[in-house]
Amino acid sequence: MAIAKAERLMNLALCLMNTRRPLSKKELRESIEAYREAWQQGSEDAFNRMFERDKDDLRELGLVIDVDENALDGEIGYLARRDRNRLPEIALDAEEAAALTLAARVWQQAKMSGAASGALQKLRAAGVPFAEEREHTALEPRIPAREAAFEPLLVAARDRRPVTFEYRKAGAAQPEQRSVEPWALECWRGHWYLAGYDRDRQDARVFRLSRIVGKVRSRAGTFTGAVPEHVDVRAYVSRFAGEGATTTATVRLRRGAAFPLSTRALATRPVDPQWDELEIPYGNGLGADLAEFGPDVIVIGPDDLRADVIERLTAVAGLGE
Repeated sequence: MAIAKAERLMNLALCLMNTRRPLSKKELRESIEAYREAWQQGSEDAFNRMFERDKDDLRELGLVIDVDENALDGEIGYLARRDRNRLPEIALDAEEAAALTLAARVWQQAKMSGAASGALQKLRAAGVPFAEEREHTALEPRIPAREAAFEPLLVAARDRRPVTFEYRKAGAAQPEQRSVEPWALECWRGHWYLAGYDRDRQDARVFRLSRIVGKVRSRAGTFTGAVPEHVDVRAYVSRFAGEGATTTATVRLRRGAAFPLSTRALATRPVDPQWDELEIPYGNGLGADLAEFGPDVIVIGPDDLRADVIERLTAVAGLGE
């Protein structure tokens, strides 16, 4: 949200909450500088549109705004009563406080670390029993969010704005443009994924953020398509990555490499001092995953998977041109 708009919304909320009687739009216009400037530089219609948008935004944020049509001699008045906008007392036990502390630490490498730290400080000031810093354990969880696409996708998902971006599938020589209605972001096995509705393919899809090339561009307006009440990103990733497959593939893995792949192994057999042979679940998308590990993985079978991986590696190397 732009700083100017955030400041305008804050000023409107303060005016509505710190008055004992309903205020007319004219009174609000005279009290809030941004409204006054919009009215002076534009027109009454420009101010009215800005005010209506701001009022709707505050209501979406949870502010209860009462409308009184008879308070000002026929003029509509607006008021946010404190008794209707007072938050209940925050009461967390030690375990709940520990969970919030853990969540804040998880985000300390992301751009929202400042907001997370500020929220903890406010809760601590309210008397929530957080553990002292000296009680931190030597091993703490981290969820890195270094991809440039992370923040614009997070904002787009929140605001229900469609996005376009260039996406390079594993093993593909060139990226393809995607037009997506973003639903949710989730980190799984060290990678961030976006789940959403792919408009071109007219189906749900998942996208790994590290494969997004260039900038994510938000499109005007909001999408109206239904968003699942619960977006299980892991289920979508599993669907396209071979999780839960009923067949298996045999691959050789260089010892000490491709740890995420070894964790999926159903069986592991040593071949020689450098290589292990693994049995792993085989489903849609496995070829793309294997191609990412390059020379550290050799596909033994089945033949169609081996051909798929070879084709992807050949495309990346440019040998097929």
